Amino acid sequence: MRSGQRLGRRFGWLWAAYGTSALGTWLAFGAFPLIAVQVLHAGPAEVAALSSAGAAVGAAAAVPLGPWVEFRRKRPVLIAMDLVRFAALLTIPTAFALGVLTFVQLLLVSVVVAAADITFRAASGAYLKTLLAAEDLLVANARFESTAWTTTIIGPPLGGMAIGLLGPVATVVADALSYLLSALGIRATGGHEPQPERPAATRMRARDLLDGWRYILADATLRPLFFNTALFNGLVMAAQPLLAVLMLGPLGFAPWQYGLAFAAPSIGGLLGSQLARPLVTRFGQHQVLAVAGTLRAIWPIGLAFLGPGTGGLLLVMGVELGLIFCCGVFNPVYATYRLERTATDRVTRTLSAWAVTTKATTALLTAGWGVLGALLGPRTAIGLAGLLLLATPLLLPHRSAALPSEPEPAPEPGRT
Repeated sequence: MRSGQRLGRRFGWLWAAYGTSALGTWLAFGAFPLIAVQVLHAGPAEVAALSSAGAAVGAAAAVPLGPWVEFRRKRPVLIAMDLVRFAALLTIPTAFALGVLTFVQLLLVSVVVAAADITFRAASGAYLKTLLAAEDLLVANARFESTAWTTTIIGPPLGGMAIGLLGPVATVVADALSYLLSALGIRATGGHEPQPERPAATRMRARDLLDGWRYILADATLRPLFFNTALFNGLVMAAQPLLAVLMLGPLGFAPWQYGLAFAAPSIGGLLGSQLARPLVTRFGQHQVLAVAGTLRAIWPIGLAFLGPGTGGLLLVMGVELGLIFCCGVFNPVYATYRLERTATDRVTRTLSAWAVTTKATTALLTAGWGVLGALLGPRTAIGLAGLLLLATPLLLPHRSAALPSEPEPAPEPGRT
Protein backbone atom coordinates (compact mmCIF):
# COMPACT_ATOMS: atom_id res chain seq x y z
CA MET A 1 0.00 0.00 0.00
CA ARG A 2 2.67 2.47 -1.01
CA SER A 3 0.48 4.33 -3.49
CA GLY A 4 -2.36 1.88 -4.11
CA GLN A 5 -4.50 0.26 -1.49
CA ARG A 6 -3.23 -3.33 -1.65
CA LEU A 7 -1.00 -5.25 0.70
CA GLY A 8 -1.26 -8.51 -1.17
CA ARG A 9 -3.29 -11.70 -1.04
CA ARG A 10 -1.34 -13.21 1.85
CA PHE A 11 -1.96 -10.21 4.08
CA GLY A 12 -5.61 -10.26 3.02
CA TRP A 13 -6.01 -13.78 4.41
CA LEU A 14 -4.16 -12.86 7.60
CA TRP A 15 -6.38 -9.81 8.05
CA ALA A 16 -9.53 -11.85 7.46
CA ALA A 17 -8.34 -14.42 10.01
CA TYR A 18 -7.71 -11.68 12.55
CA GLY A 19 -11.15 -10.14 12.00
CA THR A 20 -12.89 -13.50 12.34
CA SER A 21 -11.24 -14.40 15.65
CA ALA A 22 -11.69 -10.85 16.99
CA LEU A 23 -15.41 -10.98 16.24
CA GLY A 24 -15.68 -14.36 17.95
CA THR A 25 -13.92 -13.01 21.03
CA TRP A 26 -16.31 -10.08 21.33
CA LEU A 27 -19.36 -12.24 20.68
CA ALA A 28 -18.35 -14.26 23.74
CA PHE A 29 -17.42 -11.20 25.81
CA GLY A 30 -18.45 -11.87 29.41
CA ALA A 31 -19.52 -15.45 28.67
CA PHE A 32 -17.21 -17.08 31.23
CA PRO A 33 -18.43 -15.01 34.22
CA LEU A 34 -22.03 -15.56 33.11
CA ILE A 35 -21.52 -19.32 32.89
CA ALA A 36 -19.84 -19.28 36.29
CA VAL A 37 -22.76 -17.39 37.84
CA GLN A 38 -25.78 -18.76 35.97
CA VAL A 39 -24.70 -22.36 35.41
CA LEU A 40 -22.23 -23.10 38.21
CA HIS A 41 -23.67 -20.66 40.79
CA ALA A 42 -20.23 -19.23 41.57
CA GLY A 43 -19.79 -16.41 44.07
CA PRO A 44 -18.03 -13.03 43.63
CA ALA A 45 -14.65 -14.37 44.78
CA GLU A 46 -14.72 -17.19 42.23
CA VAL A 47 -15.75 -14.85 39.42
CA ALA A 48 -12.94 -12.44 40.31
CA ALA A 49 -10.47 -15.35 40.35
CA LEU A 50 -11.69 -16.45 36.93
CA SER A 51 -10.95 -13.00 35.50
CA SER A 52 -7.63 -12.25 37.19
CA ALA A 53 -6.03 -15.57 38.07
CA GLY A 54 -6.76 -17.08 34.67
CA ALA A 55 -4.97 -14.24 32.88
CA ALA A 56 -2.08 -14.17 35.35
CA VAL A 57 -1.43 -17.92 35.27
CA GLY A 58 -1.84 -17.92 31.50
CA ALA A 59 0.77 -15.18 31.24
CA ALA A 60 3.18 -17.19 33.39
CA ALA A 61 2.57 -20.29 31.28
CA ALA A 62 3.41 -18.31 28.12
CA VAL A 63 6.87 -17.25 29.38
CA PRO A 64 8.81 -20.25 27.98
CA LEU A 65 6.87 -20.21 24.71
CA GLY A 66 8.42 -16.96 23.43
CA PRO A 67 12.01 -18.24 23.18
CA TRP A 68 10.75 -21.59 21.88
CA VAL A 69 8.70 -19.99 19.08
CA GLU A 70 11.46 -17.54 18.06
CA PHE A 71 13.38 -20.13 16.07
CA ARG A 72 10.40 -21.81 14.43
CA ARG A 73 8.34 -20.90 11.43
CA LYS A 74 5.59 -18.60 12.61
CA ARG A 75 2.70 -19.63 10.35
CA PRO A 76 2.48 -23.19 11.76
CA VAL A 77 2.66 -21.72 15.28
CA LEU A 78 -0.22 -19.35 14.52
CA ILE A 79 -2.33 -22.21 13.18
CA ALA A 80 -1.45 -24.37 16.19
CA MET A 81 -2.41 -21.64 18.69
CA ASP A 82 -5.75 -21.14 16.92
CA LEU A 83 -6.43 -24.87 17.06
CA VAL A 84 -5.43 -25.01 20.74
CA ARG A 85 -7.93 -22.26 21.54
CA PHE A 86 -10.59 -23.95 19.40
CA ALA A 87 -10.12 -27.28 21.18
CA ALA A 88 -9.93 -25.76 24.67
CA LEU A 89 -13.09 -23.68 24.24
CA LEU A 90 -14.98 -26.56 22.69
CA THR A 91 -14.56 -28.58 25.88
CA ILE A 92 -16.94 -26.18 27.66
CA PRO A 93 -20.10 -26.81 25.59
CA THR A 94 -19.18 -30.50 25.46
CA ALA A 95 -18.93 -30.74 29.26
CA PHE A 96 -22.08 -28.63 29.63
CA ALA A 97 -24.03 -30.97 27.33
CA LEU A 98 -22.82 -33.96 29.34
CA GLY A 99 -23.65 -32.28 32.65
CA VAL A 100 -20.06 -32.43 33.96
CA LEU A 101 -18.96 -28.79 33.61
CA THR A 102 -17.05 -27.48 36.66
CA PHE A 103 -15.54 -24.19 37.77
CA VAL A 104 -12.06 -25.76 37.70
CA GLN A 105 -12.54 -26.55 34.02
CA LEU A 106 -13.53 -22.94 33.30
CA LEU A 107 -10.41 -21.76 35.09
CA LEU A 108 -8.14 -24.20 33.22
CA VAL A 109 -9.61 -23.23 29.87
CA SER A 110 -9.10 -19.53 30.65
CA VAL A 111 -5.43 -20.27 31.46
CA VAL A 112 -4.89 -22.21 28.22
CA VAL A 113 -6.61 -19.54 26.13
CA ALA A 114 -4.62 -16.73 27.80
CA ALA A 115 -1.29 -18.51 27.16
CA ALA A 116 -2.25 -19.25 23.55
CA ASP A 117 -3.36 -15.61 23.05
CA ILE A 118 0.04 -14.29 24.15
CA THR A 119 1.94 -16.77 22.00
CA PHE A 120 -0.27 -16.03 18.99
CA ARG A 121 0.19 -12.27 19.30
CA ALA A 122 3.94 -12.59 19.62
CA ALA A 123 4.24 -14.94 16.65
CA SER A 124 1.86 -12.84 14.53
CA GLY A 125 4.01 -9.73 15.01
CA ALA A 126 7.08 -11.62 13.83
CA TYR A 127 5.14 -13.12 10.91
CA LEU A 128 3.80 -9.71 9.86
CA LYS A 129 7.32 -8.26 9.82
CA THR A 130 8.49 -10.96 7.40
CA LEU A 131 5.33 -10.74 5.31
CA LEU A 132 5.38 -7.01 4.50
CA ALA A 133 7.86 -4.32 3.64
CA ALA A 134 8.75 -1.94 6.48
CA GLU A 135 6.86 0.95 4.87
CA ASP A 136 3.65 -1.09 4.87
CA LEU A 137 3.67 -2.03 8.55
CA LEU A 138 1.79 1.07 9.72
CA VAL A 139 -0.96 0.53 7.15
CA ALA A 140 -1.32 -3.09 8.25
CA ASN A 141 -1.40 -2.24 11.95
CA ALA A 142 -3.94 0.52 11.30
CA ARG A 143 -6.15 -2.02 9.54
CA PHE A 144 -5.88 -4.41 12.46
CA GLU A 145 -6.72 -1.60 14.89
CA SER A 146 -9.70 -0.52 12.78
CA THR A 147 -10.94 -4.10 12.67
CA ALA A 148 -10.51 -4.46 16.42
CA TRP A 149 -12.70 -1.44 17.13
CA THR A 150 -15.28 -2.47 14.53
CA THR A 151 -15.70 -5.87 16.18
CA THR A 152 -15.84 -4.12 19.56
CA ILE A 153 -18.82 -2.12 18.33
CA ILE A 154 -20.82 -4.95 16.78
CA GLY A 155 -19.68 -8.00 18.77
CA PRO A 156 -21.06 -7.40 22.29
CA PRO A 157 -24.59 -6.42 21.15
CA LEU A 158 -24.81 -9.50 18.91
CA GLY A 159 -23.34 -11.63 21.68
CA GLY A 160 -25.84 -10.21 24.14
CA MET A 161 -28.70 -11.13 21.84
CA ALA A 162 -27.30 -14.65 21.42
CA ILE A 163 -26.91 -15.04 25.18
CA GLY A 164 -30.50 -13.89 25.70
CA LEU A 165 -31.84 -16.35 23.13
CA LEU A 166 -29.49 -19.33 23.49
CA GLY A 167 -27.52 -18.82 26.70
CA PRO A 168 -23.84 -17.98 27.29
CA VAL A 169 -22.56 -21.43 26.25
CA ALA A 170 -23.71 -20.74 22.68
CA THR A 171 -21.38 -17.75 22.37
CA VAL A 172 -18.47 -19.91 23.54
CA VAL A 173 -19.23 -22.24 20.61
CA ALA A 174 -19.15 -19.23 18.27
CA ASP A 175 -15.83 -18.12 19.75
CA ALA A 176 -14.35 -21.61 19.32
CA LEU A 177 -15.48 -21.77 15.69
CA SER A 178 -13.96 -18.35 15.01
CA TYR A 179 -10.54 -19.75 15.93
CA LEU A 180 -11.04 -22.70 13.61
CA LEU A 181 -11.91 -20.31 10.77
CA SER A 182 -8.90 -18.18 11.68
CA ALA A 183 -6.62 -21.22 11.45
CA LEU A 184 -8.02 -21.99 7.99
CA GLY A 185 -7.48 -18.38 6.92
CA ILE A 186 -3.86 -18.37 8.08
CA ARG A 187 -3.28 -21.68 6.31
CA ALA A 188 -4.62 -20.08 3.13
CA THR A 189 -1.93 -17.37 3.26
CA GLY A 190 0.44 -19.93 1.74
CA GLY A 191 3.84 -18.89 0.51
CA HIS A 192 7.28 -19.96 1.67
CA GLU A 193 8.46 -18.98 5.13
CA PRO A 194 12.18 -19.56 5.75
CA GLN A 195 13.23 -21.47 8.84
CA PRO A 196 14.73 -19.02 11.40
CA GLU A 197 18.31 -19.90 12.22
CA ARG A 198 19.32 -20.62 15.79
CA PRO A 199 22.63 -18.86 16.56
CA ALA A 200 24.06 -21.93 18.25
CA ALA A 201 23.09 -25.59 18.31
CA THR A 202 22.38 -25.62 22.01
CA ARG A 203 19.31 -26.44 24.00
CA MET A 204 17.23 -23.68 25.50
CA ARG A 205 18.49 -22.71 28.95
CA ALA A 206 16.62 -21.18 31.87
CA ARG A 207 18.29 -17.81 31.30
CA ASP A 208 16.93 -17.75 27.74
CA LEU A 209 13.44 -17.23 29.20
CA LEU A 210 14.44 -13.66 30.07
CA ASP A 211 15.87 -12.76 26.65
CA GLY A 212 12.83 -10.69 25.70
CA TRP A 213 13.01 -8.57 28.84
CA ARG A 214 16.78 -8.14 28.51
CA TYR A 215 16.37 -6.90 24.94
CA ILE A 216 13.64 -4.42 25.90
CA LEU A 217 15.45 -3.03 28.93
CA ALA A 218 18.70 -2.61 26.98
CA ASP A 219 17.03 -0.42 24.33
CA ALA A 220 16.80 3.26 25.27
CA THR A 221 13.56 3.82 23.33
CA LEU A 222 11.78 0.49 23.85
CA ARG A 223 12.37 0.59 27.62
CA PRO A 224 10.27 3.69 28.42
CA LEU A 225 7.57 2.66 25.95
CA PHE A 226 7.42 -0.76 27.63
CA PHE A 227 6.80 0.75 31.07
CA ASN A 228 4.40 3.34 29.65
CA THR A 229 2.11 0.83 27.92
CA ALA A 230 2.14 -1.70 30.76
CA LEU A 231 1.27 0.95 33.36
CA PHE A 232 -1.27 2.76 31.17
CA ASN A 233 -3.15 -0.39 30.19
CA GLY A 234 -3.05 -1.71 33.75
CA LEU A 235 -4.44 1.46 35.32
CA VAL A 236 -7.18 1.88 32.71
CA MET A 237 -8.32 -1.71 33.12
CA ALA A 238 -8.02 -1.64 36.93
CA ALA A 239 -10.59 1.17 37.11
CA GLN A 240 -13.17 -0.61 34.92
CA PRO A 241 -14.66 -2.94 37.57
CA LEU A 242 -14.95 -0.03 40.01
CA LEU A 243 -16.66 2.06 37.36
CA ALA A 244 -19.16 -0.76 36.82
CA VAL A 245 -19.82 -0.92 40.56
CA LEU A 246 -20.31 2.86 40.72
CA MET A 247 -22.56 3.12 37.68
CA LEU A 248 -24.70 0.04 38.31
CA GLY A 249 -24.86 0.59 42.05
CA PRO A 250 -25.04 4.03 43.73
CA LEU A 251 -25.62 5.99 40.51
CA GLY A 252 -28.45 3.71 39.38
CA PHE A 253 -27.64 3.29 35.69
CA ALA A 254 -29.45 0.47 33.90
CA PRO A 255 -27.32 -2.32 32.39
CA TRP A 256 -28.20 -1.17 28.86
CA GLN A 257 -26.97 2.33 29.69
CA TYR A 258 -23.72 0.91 31.04
CA GLY A 259 -23.24 -1.10 27.83
CA LEU A 260 -24.09 1.90 25.65
CA ALA A 261 -21.60 4.10 27.52
CA PHE A 262 -18.73 1.90 26.33
CA ALA A 263 -19.99 0.50 23.03
CA ALA A 264 -20.93 3.77 21.29
CA PRO A 265 -17.59 5.58 21.92
CA SER A 266 -15.73 2.72 20.21
CA ILE A 267 -16.44 4.57 16.97
CA GLY A 268 -13.63 6.87 18.13
CA GLY A 269 -11.15 4.01 17.86
CA LEU A 270 -12.28 3.32 14.31
CA LEU A 271 -11.81 6.98 13.38
CA GLY A 272 -8.46 7.27 15.17
CA SER A 273 -7.03 4.20 13.44
CA GLN A 274 -8.00 5.66 10.06
CA LEU A 275 -6.14 8.89 10.87
CA ALA A 276 -2.96 7.24 12.17
CA ARG A 277 -1.17 6.95 8.84
CA PRO A 278 -2.06 10.44 7.51
CA LEU A 279 -0.92 11.97 10.81
CA VAL A 280 2.39 10.10 10.70
CA THR A 281 2.90 11.15 7.08
CA ARG A 282 2.40 14.80 8.00
CA PHE A 283 3.97 15.09 11.46
CA GLY A 284 6.28 12.11 11.76
CA GLN A 285 6.07 8.88 13.73
CA HIS A 286 7.72 10.06 16.93
CA GLN A 287 5.66 13.25 17.15
CA VAL A 288 2.36 11.37 16.74
CA LEU A 289 3.46 8.77 19.28
CA ALA A 290 4.31 11.43 21.85
CA VAL A 291 1.21 13.62 21.34
CA ALA A 292 -1.33 10.78 21.12
CA GLY A 293 0.32 9.02 24.05
CA THR A 294 0.04 12.18 26.12
CA LEU A 295 -3.53 13.06 25.14
CA ARG A 296 -4.87 9.60 25.91
CA ALA A 297 -3.70 9.97 29.53
CA ILE A 298 -5.72 13.11 30.31
CA TRP A 299 -9.22 11.65 29.81
CA PRO A 300 -9.75 9.04 32.56
CA ILE A 301 -9.50 11.54 35.45
CA GLY A 302 -12.89 12.87 34.29
CA LEU A 303 -14.57 9.66 35.43
CA ALA A 304 -14.00 10.66 39.06
CA PHE A 305 -16.61 13.40 38.58
CA LEU A 306 -19.31 11.06 37.28
CA GLY A 307 -22.85 11.80 38.43
CA PRO A 308 -26.27 10.21 37.90
CA GLY A 309 -28.73 10.72 35.07
CA THR A 310 -28.30 11.81 31.49
CA GLY A 311 -25.48 14.19 32.34
CA GLY A 312 -23.47 11.38 33.92
CA LEU A 313 -24.08 9.08 30.97
CA LEU A 314 -22.93 11.78 28.53
CA LEU A 315 -19.84 12.41 30.67
CA VAL A 316 -18.82 8.74 30.53
CA MET A 317 -19.43 8.59 26.79
CA GLY A 318 -17.43 11.78 26.21
CA VAL A 319 -14.49 10.60 28.30
CA GLU A 320 -14.50 7.18 26.64
CA LEU A 321 -14.80 8.72 23.17
CA GLY A 322 -11.74 10.93 23.75
CA LEU A 323 -9.76 8.11 25.34
CA ILE A 324 -10.59 5.57 22.65
CA PHE A 325 -9.94 8.03 19.81
CA CYS A 326 -6.45 8.78 21.15
CA CYS A 327 -5.81 5.06 21.65
CA GLY A 328 -6.98 4.42 18.09
CA VAL A 329 -4.28 6.79 16.83
CA PHE A 330 -1.61 5.66 19.29
CA ASN A 331 -1.94 1.87 19.06
CA PRO A 332 -1.05 1.23 15.38
CA VAL A 333 1.78 3.78 15.53
CA TYR A 334 3.13 2.20 18.70
CA ALA A 335 2.82 -1.33 17.30
CA THR A 336 4.68 -0.29 14.15
CA TYR A 337 7.33 1.60 16.12
CA ARG A 338 7.91 -1.45 18.32
CA LEU A 339 8.27 -3.78 15.33
CA GLU A 340 10.68 -1.42 13.60
CA ARG A 341 12.77 -1.03 16.75
CA THR A 342 13.04 -4.80 17.29
CA ALA A 343 15.49 -6.91 15.33
CA THR A 344 13.78 -9.60 13.27
CA ASP A 345 15.43 -12.44 15.19
CA ARG A 346 14.14 -11.00 18.50
CA VAL A 347 10.54 -10.10 17.66
CA THR A 348 8.77 -13.13 19.13
CA ARG A 349 10.68 -13.06 22.42
CA THR A 350 10.23 -9.31 22.74
CA LEU A 351 6.49 -9.30 22.00
CA SER A 352 5.95 -12.29 24.27
CA ALA A 353 7.74 -10.57 27.17
CA TRP A 354 5.74 -7.42 26.48
CA ALA A 355 2.39 -9.22 26.51
CA VAL A 356 3.23 -11.26 29.61
CA THR A 357 4.20 -8.11 31.50
CA THR A 358 1.10 -6.22 30.38
CA LYS A 359 -1.27 -9.03 31.40
CA ALA A 360 0.47 -9.59 34.72
CA THR A 361 0.51 -5.86 35.49
CA THR A 362 -3.17 -5.55 34.63
CA ALA A 363 -4.07 -8.51 36.87
CA LEU A 364 -2.01 -7.12 39.76
CA LEU A 365 -3.36 -3.57 39.48
CA THR A 366 -6.95 -4.81 39.09
CA ALA A 367 -6.62 -6.79 42.31
CA GLY A 368 -4.97 -3.84 44.07
CA TRP A 369 -7.60 -1.36 42.93
CA GLY A 370 -10.30 -3.73 44.10
CA VAL A 371 -8.83 -3.43 47.60
CA LEU A 372 -8.52 0.35 47.26
CA GLY A 373 -12.12 0.55 46.12
CA ALA A 374 -13.25 -1.35 49.18
CA LEU A 375 -11.20 0.87 51.51
CA LEU A 376 -11.63 4.31 49.91
CA GLY A 377 -14.77 3.89 47.81
CA PRO A 378 -14.91 3.35 44.05
CA ARG A 379 -14.98 7.04 43.10
CA THR A 380 -11.82 7.84 45.05
CA ALA A 381 -10.02 4.79 43.66
CA ILE A 382 -11.05 5.75 40.09
CA GLY A 383 -9.74 9.28 40.70
CA LEU A 384 -6.43 7.93 42.01
CA ALA A 385 -6.00 5.81 38.88
CA GLY A 386 -6.71 8.90 36.77
CA LEU A 387 -4.10 10.93 38.64
CA LEU A 388 -1.46 8.25 38.15
CA LEU A 389 -2.33 8.03 34.47
CA LEU A 390 -1.45 11.73 34.12
CA ALA A 391 2.15 10.79 34.92
CA THR A 392 2.44 8.03 32.27
CA PRO A 393 3.47 10.41 29.41
CA LEU A 394 6.75 10.92 31.29
CA LEU A 395 7.60 7.34 30.30
CA LEU A 396 7.15 7.91 26.56
CA PRO A 397 10.34 7.98 24.42
CA HIS A 398 11.59 11.57 24.35
CA ARG A 399 13.47 11.24 21.08
CA SER A 400 13.58 9.03 18.03
CA ALA A 401 16.54 6.74 17.55
CA ALA A 402 18.22 4.86 14.74
CA LEU A 403 16.76 1.49 13.91
CA PRO A 404 18.75 -1.57 15.05
CA SER A 405 20.92 -3.31 12.50
CA GLU A 406 19.51 -6.58 11.23
CA PRO A 407 21.57 -9.77 11.13
CA GLU A 408 23.06 -10.53 7.75
CA PRO A 409 21.15 -13.25 5.89
CA ALA A 410 22.93 -16.56 5.56
CA PRO A 411 24.50 -17.04 2.09
CA GLU A 412 22.67 -19.39 -0.26
CA PRO A 413 24.33 -22.74 -0.93
CA GLY A 414 26.82 -22.52 -3.77
CA ARG A 415 27.29 -18.74 -3.43
CA THR A 416 30.04 -16.72 -1.80
